[in-house]
Amino acid sequence: MKILLFGKGGQVGWELQRSLAPLGEVVALDHDSTDFCGNFSNLAGLLDTVREVKPDIIVNAAAHTAVDKAESEPDLVRTLNATAPGLLAQEAQRLGAWFVHYSTDYVFDGGGDRPWCETDAPAPLNVYGQSKLEGERLIQAACPPHLIFRTSWVYAARGANFAKTMLRLAQERNRLTVIDDQIGAPTGAELLADVTAHALRQVLQRPADAGLYHLVAGGETSWWGYAKHVLAQAKRLQPELHLKASEVLAVPSSAFVNAAQRPHNSRLDTRKLETTFGVHLPSWQEGVNRMLAETL
Repeated sequence: MKILLFGKGGQVGWELQRSLAPLGEVVALDHDSTDFCGNFSNLAGLLDTVREVKPDIIVNAAAHTAVDKAESEPDLVRTLNATAPGLLAQEAQRLGAWFVHYSTDYVFDGGGDRPWCETDAPAPLNVYGQSKLEGERLIQAACPPHLIFRTSWVYAARGANFAKTMLRLAQERNRLTVIDDQIGAPTGAELLADVTAHALRQVLQRPADAGLYHLVAGGETSWWGYAKHVLAQAKRLQPELHLKASEVLAVPSSAFVNAAQRPHNSRLDTRKLETTFGVHLPSWQEGVNRMLAETL
């Protein structure tokens, strides 16, 4: 079994190198790889890579994820998040390979307060969400043996993340202001990678389980609730840690000016995934606590 992984340097891609290794030989690439092309702006190079490697599974963890910057460069975002994955899916179909891809809660408009199901109609609010939705549709049309996982609020011990930012600011400032009207589930890259490997093992034996799934950690919170939990847990783990911030104020999204509009309701219903693959998705607090224990 040969697995071609794109986006190895990202948070999810880094964890996938670990979780996919027991399934077979993993050829892991990033945008600056020199042995094969992993640059999603080089479409011809990507196709040459697939044709040379001849993988049994293609896993795409590469994407343009700078949501605000995306508003000013829609053509590049569309190439990276839609056109390139769509072409890779076509090549996967030609080879008889599986295609795995990651999408986002941003395909929805964030209305209401119930978790979004896979069958709900998408209506993205920004360029990033539009590009990810187009990518989903191109993959679905090109390669029936696919797994697409929509997720939200991804973090990892590796690289920058919201929790690390809150800890840094809490040591620098006397007061923090954090958005409290966007609701979702912080989801660890480690969880995404492990569930991906589990699902792949199953669909290789049961191809009928291919399709689109929502994959996030259990529970829900706001960015304000997330920040409060991070600071409290950090103090529990390191009582000597000095945090200047004596209060964390909850504010609406309108308190911040961003180029891209964000959805207020990022809840995702994971019952289809849990039922199909027999998985238990731990609470978001468990993953965040583990990440903090690793990084503090």
